[in-house]
Amino acid sequence: MLSGLLALVFASAFAGAALYLVFVEQPARLALDDASMMREWAPSDSRGFALLGGLAVLTALTGLLAFAQNSDIRWLVGALIVLASWPYTFFVIVPLNNRLLATSAARPDADAREMVTFWGQLEWGLFALGAAGTAVFAWTLA
Repeated sequence: MLSGLLALVFASAFAGAALYLVFVEQPARLALDDASMMREWAPSDSRGFALLGGLAVLTALTGLLAFAQNSDIRWLVGALIVLASWPYTFFVIVPLNNRLLATSAARPDADAREMVTFWGQLEWGLFALGAAGTAVFAWTLA
């Protein structure tokens, strides 16, 4: 069952990338002064968005393929859990991203650090979705 194993690998990579963001990248970003923090945040955010979005799609596709191959509903559940990162990102994280992108790196406003800190807290939601999808896939393969 290669598709199921790939779904587990992609979901694990998704959860790992989200965990890296909250434990490594976010603390390093917050250690910078406000202007440097904002200059670092924008390109980092766009790359992270592409990485996590791509991993979510790969997870969903391989999970759906595994479901189609053996009709175990757990594959569908795991795929939908990780795919839920898209609406979570769009409705929860993107509005804050837009506010941060509108903030000038040269002259960040007083709320910039607070917004970036809150953004890091919202990233925990992506980790939770990735970890939940990974757990469902691991349970299905057990």
